[in-house]
Amino acid sequence: MQTTETADKRRLLSTISHVAIFFSWTFASIGVPLSILFISDDPVVKANAKESINFHLSVWIMGAVAAVLLAIPSFLTLGLLGWLAGGIGFLWVSTMTVLAVMNALANPDEPFRYPLILHIF
Repeated sequence: MQTTETADKRRLLSTISHVAIFFSWTFASIGVPLSILFISDDPVVKANAKESINFHLSVWIMGAVAAVLLAIPSFLTLGLLGWLAGGIGFLWVSTMTVLAVMNALANPDEPFRYPLILHIF
């Protein structure tokens, strides 16, 4: 049976791993879950950190693919398609992150799995 301190630490580290995507849209944001992955000994925290890293990588890859696919049509339509795709992408990232944080806070013993992402790690 785990103590309250362990559960609180698990909640905090798992939440920080998932929220890191809002710290910055640069490569620095992946450093937070990566450092938690190497520092923590807790298997659930490690699983949440790995999932967060996979989510970051998936978002970057999907964003790059969308940018390439929308470059010419967006240029021809004065950027409307790009803004629409960016808005939908931002809503998806925000919604998935909020769901991950809610899961980390409500179920500290269970790692969150993002749907529709690449699982590299």
